[in-house]
Amino acid sequence: MTDIVNCDPDALSPINTDQLLQPVNDDSPIKILILYGSLRKRSFSRLLAQECARLLNYYGAEARIYNPSGLPLPDDSGDDHPKVVELRELAQWCDGMVWCSPERHGAMTGIMKAQIDWIPLSIGAVRPTQGKTLAVMQVNGGSQSFNAVNQMRILGRWMRMFTIPNQSSVAKAWLEFDDNDRMKPSAYYNRVVDVIEELVKFTLLLRNKKEILVDRYSERVESAEALRQRLSVRS
Repeated sequence: MTDIVNCDPDALSPINTDQLLQPVNDDSPIKILILYGSLRKRSFSRLLAQECARLLNYYGAEARIYNPSGLPLPDDSGDDHPKVVELRELAQWCDGMVWCSPERHGAMTGIMKAQIDWIPLSIGAVRPTQGKTLAVMQVNGGSQSFNAVNQMRILGRWMRMFTIPNQSSVAKAWLEFDDNDRMKPSAYYNRVVDVIEELVKFTLLLRNKKEILVDRYSERVESAEALRQRLSVRS
């Protein structure tokens, strides 16, 4: 056996493959939070979010769409603002998320970023996003691009989320929705279905495994050291 001389013996432990590979008998609906990034009267990111919710319901998931209207800018209000409280409660409630933003000036919108910025990496001892799944989508006013989804992928990693491989970018979104605000049949719509289908599959696989998947040696080192210090003080 390799001598791992630099590891903390109180924190290093074998991977529990039995726990990791054990089937999960849980037929309760997965819970998905959907965020969108525009407050326009006819917001195509909101219309796409609604299409995602319909698909999630079809696949047996429970979907909730957060309305960002009235959410203050980050740091321009306290954590007790009703819209902040609502957003943070939904972030803790869900098993996964869909982020759907317009691309504006080659980036996600400030509205989209503000919602993500209001969700902290930790609330007390709870990490509201760690180990949860994420799907990213964007709508474009012109030709197809991927700047917004690429940015959101970086944010998803920073928020310690499992961002699924598939993604959607809808070009000329104003042509892709009919007079009833429903997305028309197209290759773009097919890709949206692909993304939601994949998100549901990944969330079902991971939702009851996140505790072992995000259990990190570095954090166990900190916990072991804190325990040793407490014991040293008591003695």
